Amino acid sequence: MPGTHRPDGAQDAGLPADATAPLYRIKAELFRCLAHPTRIQVLEVLAADADHTAPVSHLLEVTGCEPSQLSQHLAVLRRAGVVTSTRSGNAVEYRLAEPLVAELLVVARAFLLSSLAGASDRLEAARRLPALPGASARAVLDATAPARA
Repeated sequence: MPGTHRPDGAQDAGLPADATAPLYRIKAELFRCLAHPTRIQVLEVLAADADHTAPVSHLLEVTGCEPSQLSQHLAVLRRAGVVTSTRSGNAVEYRLAEPLVAELLVVARAFLLSSLAGASDRLEAARRLPALPGASARAVLDATAPARA
């Protein structure tokens, strides 16, 4: 079966558009659920923890959100399958559903640092963000520097 033509002129590897459309919708839903600063902050807090977990009380403290606001953000992340939660008595703890989310955040941080290269005040603020596990954003940027040069 021949591949389908994409808008960029390339071809999908033998997959008809009706087979790939649902996959792109799933990916778009992932990015939609990430499209809020508070949700990114929550995910970075979870990613920074060695076990990728944090209690709601800590997330409330870090984000400064009202409990109802944070609950709505966490519900969006849960529906998208990005986080899971466990309850122990009155305490609820959230966890990254997939360690790959932490890697996605590292790449996003590297993109942020790269795009802020000309804005020194924002770049300095970005460098003060909490560390993320795995490769540092700086390491990602250094690794991609020859490709951008």
